[in-house]
Amino acid sequence: MNIKNMAPFTGKTLLITGGTGSFGAAVLDLFLTGGIKEIRIFSRDEKKQDDMRNLYNNGKLKFYLGDVRDYNSLSAAVCGVDYIFHAAALKQVPSCEFYPLEAVKTNILGTENVLNAAIAANVKKVIVLSTDKAVYPINAMGMSKALMEKAMVAKSRLADTIVICGTRYGNVIASRGSVVPVFIEQIKRSKPLTITDPRMTRFIMSLESAVQLVLYAFAEARSGDIFVQKSPACRIGDLAQAVKEIFQVPNEIRVIGTRHGEKQYETLLTREEMARAEDIGDYYRIPADSRDLNYEKYFSTGEEKISLGQDYHSDNTRILSVPEIKEVLLAEPAIKDELRRVKNGV
Repeated sequence: MNIKNMAPFTGKTLLITGGTGSFGAAVLDLFLTGGIKEIRIFSRDEKKQDDMRNLYNNGKLKFYLGDVRDYNSLSAAVCGVDYIFHAAALKQVPSCEFYPLEAVKTNILGTENVLNAAIAANVKKVIVLSTDKAVYPINAMGMSKALMEKAMVAKSRLADTIVICGTRYGNVIASRGSVVPVFIEQIKRSKPLTITDPRMTRFIMSLESAVQLVLYAFAEARSGDIFVQKSPACRIGDLAQAVKEIFQVPNEIRVIGTRHGEKQYETLLTREEMARAEDIGDYYRIPADSRDLNYEKYFSTGEEKISLGQDYHSDNTRILSVPEIKEVLLAEPAIKDELRRVKNGV
């Protein structure tokens, strides 16, 4: 992974909540080759922690068993930490639809616990990971992530000794909750590849790009900022076709219809955010709303720029063709590994 400057992490202690997930694994490969002092993995899954401990066998890696819902387990883990990447979350849309209060407890209240523990422990920076589903949310997962972002921005206004910021991105290829692993599992079982609507569009992003975005936010953020990477998108029907062609299988692509809580396309920035976002090349910076509780001006003044703007969504960004999607997928190590397994009948 090509990250230009790792010097700010030299001799520092980093905590990753939900660190046994896709993001944690990706940054571990990066950080453990550098001069970081210690990386703490905080999560509630002891099996995944044990697997990661055995895989890396590295003295810089420390494991803390706990849940972001439990402030006490967090407060012990953050003691002596310089920086936090907050990746712990409930991410499955159907699960959160059936158990919305569980999403509230983890994604909103859990984030509040992380931020409060960080402030109490004099942590220097916290980067909170969010999702495009937080924008114009129609499902419980997105709603909880939207309120998580609001909690992050609100806390950034009150804490002047710490930088608290966020990132927001779309579907990360082969990560937990994305559709590509579902397609691969269906191929292994000789089942049809099920899609909701072939015209449905989604942002598509590599795990490396997601890490780059988080590290860019780490380096450049002011407190309360949310960073968004400009990303291409693809149609779900084309994505399924690309996976079929990569694995060279005849599986049928079966349309099952849009599921409860799904959008036709995803949005990374609202029209209102676009009106005040800073275009910084490959990224947008959304600065924190600095208005106070003087409600009068909300009713007496407005912004023409908002009326003239439009959202940034997966239907008005660059749409990848099937060959372009294949190129993106084949650049992902996890896809290459799965391709090897399928060819070897594993």
